[in-house]
Amino acid sequence: MWRKSSWCILVAGLGCFLALAGPAYGSGFALYEAGARSSALAGAVVARADDLSAIFYNPAGLVQQPGFRVMGGFATILPRADIVTHLGPSATATEMQGGGAFAPHFYTSYQVTDRVWLGLGMNSPFGLGIQYPSNWPGSINVTQANIQTLNINPTVAVKVMDYLSIGAGLDIMYFKLRMKRLLPIPLLGQQALDLQGASWGVGFNVGLLLKPRDYLSLGISYRSQVRQYVKGTARFRPFGALDGDASGSIILPDMIFAGIMVRPLKKLSVEGGIIWTHWELFRQLDIKFSNPLGTLSEPQDWHNTWRGQLGVEYQALPWLALRAGYAFENEPMPDKYADYLVPSVGYRHNFSMGAGFGWRAMTLDLAYTMVLIPDQTVNSSQAAGVLPSDYQGRLSHVVVMSVSYKF
Repeated sequence: MWRKSSWCILVAGLGCFLALAGPAYGSGFALYEAGARSSALAGAVVARADDLSAIFYNPAGLVQQPGFRVMGGFATILPRADIVTHLGPSATATEMQGGGAFAPHFYTSYQVTDRVWLGLGMNSPFGLGIQYPSNWPGSINVTQANIQTLNINPTVAVKVMDYLSIGAGLDIMYFKLRMKRLLPIPLLGQQALDLQGASWGVGFNVGLLLKPRDYLSLGISYRSQVRQYVKGTARFRPFGALDGDASGSIILPDMIFAGIMVRPLKKLSVEGGIIWTHWELFRQLDIKFSNPLGTLSEPQDWHNTWRGQLGVEYQALPWLALRAGYAFENEPMPDKYADYLVPSVGYRHNFSMGAGFGWRAMTLDLAYTMVLIPDQTVNSSQAAGVLPSDYQGRLSHVVVMSVSYKF
């Protein structure tokens, strides 16, 4: 009976994931909302890796999940930003219409033997969802952009020794893009471009977890880059004769995660860590049209980013865990090519908190994160259609919920 119930939960979780998968707004356009507990701890779980979000953060941690377990949930992300554009003596303030977005997650693991675990994860590691009025001053750069990803991550973990485990998995990633903007074309004037495309790419992830003492653990993991060859369509208005196929490629960056966790008290744990993201791969945006326009090529020249994170967890009661975290990260976009597609030049602060509630075999985790990006002025961007601009009021609210069950 329990096996039948387990498969029902698995299928239901997959269905919910596919139904909810949607765009979101993160550093660059990476997302770290892999679970409520990890979000409450600001992502400082690489050395803990003791819940199912380990499939994303450090697959070696699956060896800490006995039996058969499932976890599912989602993040609701509410971004906000104001772009003040300057054209001569006049200034125009435009609110970025991010709206609410979902970033779902679902994981399951099964202990095969005393030394081997199998797992399956599904989440959205990259996402973006922004929209501006169609006639705003930056419409030549972008009026709407959506990036959706679905990563299917089969995983295996092995306990090499009592204090050492390793894990690895495949990243089978679906990528979908939609972008709208005005495109000035000689003789035809400005054309409204609606670009859509999708693709599948494959990568991998590996991790190591070392626990030399009960009060100390160290973790490190690597997620590989995933190249996406995107194919789709391009629609032009009002001159629809240019409609046709469009294609391009993008390399989603590889990442390195590392962390150290200590337990100064039995009920208190503290972890510090870093995430390095290889955004330097995003150097050029090339879109190939099947019509006479040929290739639209725009430099990006992003740089790599570092994220430092700290998470604290206190087991206040047998059924209640309290958590808090902080993360600081720089943004990949340089001022030289700052645009409105990802209005996140500068750096950001992430303040998080949350709680976990246990009841028999079930756990409910809740988290809230406030993402604050200080105001910044960009006066000399070379990106197409970008005016001297003030990026203001950049604040995101992220609420995450996860439900776990142990069979």
